[in-house]
Amino acid sequence: MPWYKETVMSQRREFIGLIEGSIKVSDACRRFGISRRTGYKWLDRFEAQGEGGLEDRSRRPLGSPNKTSDELEQVILRARKAHPAWGGRKLKRWLQNRGVEELPSPSTITEILRRHGRIDPAESRKREPYHRFEYPHPNDLWQMDFKGPFEVETQACHPLTVLDDHSRFAIALQACEGQTRPLVKRHLETAFEAYGLPKAMLVDNGPPWSATTQGEWTKLSVWLLRLGVEVFHSRIRHPQTLGKDERFHKTLLLECLTGRPFSTFDQVQPCFDRWRDVYNFERPHESLAMNPPASRYKASSRPYPLKLPPIEYTAQDRVRIVNDTGRIALDGRDWKVGKAFSGYPVGVRPGSEDGRLQVIFCGRVIKEIDLRTL
Repeated sequence: MPWYKETVMSQRREFIGLIEGSIKVSDACRRFGISRRTGYKWLDRFEAQGEGGLEDRSRRPLGSPNKTSDELEQVILRARKAHPAWGGRKLKRWLQNRGVEELPSPSTITEILRRHGRIDPAESRKREPYHRFEYPHPNDLWQMDFKGPFEVETQACHPLTVLDDHSRFAIALQACEGQTRPLVKRHLETAFEAYGLPKAMLVDNGPPWSATTQGEWTKLSVWLLRLGVEVFHSRIRHPQTLGKDERFHKTLLLECLTGRPFSTFDQVQPCFDRWRDVYNFERPHESLAMNPPASRYKASSRPYPLKLPPIEYTAQDRVRIVNDTGRIALDGRDWKVGKAFSGYPVGVRPGSEDGRLQVIFCGRVIKEIDLRTL
């Protein structure tokens, strides 16, 4: 993952985040494709100057205590122009983070925006707060989905989004030409190399993570199990199960895509990269006490392995190889396991009831067999 010009500040922030998450400097340098000399240079600057040390040039403050009210209004209006979808609370916190002092209350900022015609009355309706369940630690669960496609000339763009459930940190935001397994796997590999492995991933019941609407295993989900990543599927016809990622899609549409026509497909990803940087490190998040997602995120301590781990079973398990049709032979009968497991060994062990068996793959029960059925 080399440091490209347009996302260099984001990459430096994420590099420091890896080290703060107890990742070795040498491992973090390997993940980002930089030398250890370069890595230590930015680490030394960060320790000496904080985040400002990661800048190529020092930042100038947007305001000062001596500004008049008219000048302060212009600061607020410029901030609104830079982030036209943000309201008074987000703008105040964002400006405070940049050294602007003596700011008015969020309601006064909202009134300033309204007075200058910067608020659409149709979009200023108040909503009841909605409290969602949240996993207690970063990387306990990542949510992954495709946002609905949009057209770029005659080509459809499918944004792939991966969001950390605890922190709302956008792990990945990729402009994809389709929704294929190779594309998703390639982007996940990049994310795993940068942030390590999560404990689990939550996906919906469509391709490429499910072969059917019933959450049947695919080659992609089997690969995740091989890595020790649990795979959960959202409830059928309940998109709110992926609520945080769905909300992220709305924010992406409102703040990044609306009013920005792209003439070529190659223009989309740089735009995504810039907006993701703002979302992760600058944008105040109301569900996080107006702090940005990066304030709550740390990289996983589980590195992405260079080689897949071996598949092991206990001495009590009966090991069977899944054939090309996705079935195993057991006690003179064939049992369906799933084509995604073809060629892999699975373990069979007694279930919780007499006459029932469990089929195990990488520690996960993937199938139950009822020997009492004909």
